[in-house]
Amino acid sequence: MIRKIDKPTIVKAAGNKPKQIEEYVGRVNTGTEEVSLARMVSPQGWVEPGQKPDFDEYTLVLKGILKLKVMGREIEIKAGEAVLVEKDEWVQYSTPYEGGAEYIAVCLPAFSPGMVHRDSKEEAGK
Repeated sequence: MIRKIDKPTIVKAAGNKPKQIEEYVGRVNTGTEEVSLARMVSPQGWVEPGQKPDFDEYTLVLKGILKLKVMGREIEIKAGEAVLVEKDEWVQYSTPYEGGAEYIAVCLPAFSPGMVHRDSKEEAGK
């Protein structure tokens, strides 16, 4: 079956500043549990709590720089670069630089708030 997706569903984002998540494929917009595909637009200074998700996340940065903090080190993913964060790996995403970032995220299986396992506020402050 072929399904044209006319528009995404805007999904509420975690973090200290408003971030736009446009889900094209996934549990919310298409009822798809196997994979999710979303466009993210994050402002400068955005940071979300650390997380240890139950899904693999493939991210392609289209504009700006996405910063990842991963167990004792930091990685910057620039426009034209991609990163794979495998399930059960702790990661914290942020966009600290001028202009923020725009990127595409693909999650296998599809993103679900119950599968993210975000740090508590106490853990985030450490």
